[in-house]
Amino acid sequence: MQHLRIIAPADLVDRVLTTLEDSVATTNIVRIPKAASRPPGDLVLCDVAREGLSTLLDRLQQLGVQHEGSISVDDIGVEISDAARRASRAAPGHAADAVVWQEIEQRTHEETSLSPTFLTFMSVATMIAAIGVVFDEPILIVGAMVVGPDFGPLAALSVGLVRWRRRMIAQSVLALAVGFAVAIVVTILFTLVLTALHLMSPADLLHSRPLTDFIWRPNVLSWVVGFLAGVAGLLSLSTAKSGALIGVLISVTTVPAAANAAVALAYGATEQSVGALIQLVINLAAITLGGVATLVAQRVNQRRRTAEASAGQQHGTA
Repeated sequence: MQHLRIIAPADLVDRVLTTLEDSVATTNIVRIPKAASRPPGDLVLCDVAREGLSTLLDRLQQLGVQHEGSISVDDIGVEISDAARRASRAAPGHAADAVVWQEIEQRTHEETSLSPTFLTFMSVATMIAAIGVVFDEPILIVGAMVVGPDFGPLAALSVGLVRWRRRMIAQSVLALAVGFAVAIVVTILFTLVLTALHLMSPADLLHSRPLTDFIWRPNVLSWVVGFLAGVAGLLSLSTAKSGALIGVLISVTTVPAAANAAVALAYGATEQSVGALIQLVINLAAITLGGVATLVAQRVNQRRRTAEASAGQQHGTA
């Protein structure tokens, strides 16, 4: 269950209450008149089954509550209530599969900020991966994948495409383009410094690397893995199952590919730099496509369940 807190202006509060009462997914509806001062209005509280939350938020937004009031949602850790159980059973679908579109849109939008912190994480992750690439150390590659923040903008790009949020799409593309460009330039300089200090050399990159040479040798499986990572990543974000996200990050070779390209560019290894950049592009495109496909499938499934529930309610009423 989710807890919904609404500041409703006086001219909308009756319609807000009607909207909440008409939803089978709500319970524990409370109205406190004139409780809010900024913005002014009545405080309306209720609990909502997660599987019915997105539809309810859409209806509240259609009323325009967000313009003169506010809507906020909190998780409920424990709720002991027969009414809450009845609301959860009456709501269409299952809580574990429920997608709250407003939640995922807000969460991913926050990841598109092109901030110094984002650029620092990108650069640090790519430098770590560069050492792993040169010395054929998979542990460092895994660490770099986890540190890299690039999945956030990729997830936001998928959401922006499905929800057609042009600003989110533009911010995501900008964050990815600038983030990888800065990370590659910084890693090239990092490579040259380590080379000057005799800590690595072109020979280290060009010698046999059986554990990490897949990074600059893209193939069909590169596309498959990227697509599946996009599916799993967006599924974990959209259904609030974040535990699977770490595994997704470890399976994505975007940062290692950028690192391999940077080191190869620093050493003039054209074949490796081209191959690594192709690997990077393949992964970015495949992850985005997998994310879009997942969100589209979830939206279709959610609309089907909502339509079935509405038809069932009309049949019951008749």
